[in-house]
Amino acid sequence: MLKLRLEKAQWRRHPRCVGLARAQLRRVLAAWGMAGIAEPAVLVVSELVTNAVVHARVPPGREILTRCVRQDRGVRIEVHDASGVWPVRRVPDEAGGFGLVVVEALAARWGVAERGGVGKAVWAVVVEPGARGAG
Repeated sequence: MLKLRLEKAQWRRHPRCVGLARAQLRRVLAAWGMAGIAEPAVLVVSELVTNAVVHARVPPGREILTRCVRQDRGVRIEVHDASGVWPVRRVPDEAGGFGLVVVEALAARWGVAERGGVGKAVWAVVVEPGARGAG
């Protein structure tokens, strides 16, 4: 039986936290023996944290929380922020809009959920190759 594991971290809403979140996820996946999904998972966390930094209009001092939960054949990545505005998948153009398109392409599934308190959690599940439809 798979023992679920959870890792979480808080980040200041600053562009530097994107690279720090990527590095942390790489370490966590390596420790869990899941380095095989590191590339897509790191791209997903990068896009989700970037969205929180750029688009979550919240008062200074509000932090971003990342949670990574080990699941059977994959990892659930969550990025929590204090903004009540939910992300909308855009048609990419020269101004941007590629973030959620990338997440959608790399994740088995993704979504947005309310969280206890203020804000939202944007989540995505990245699974091992061949496990695309895994629970």
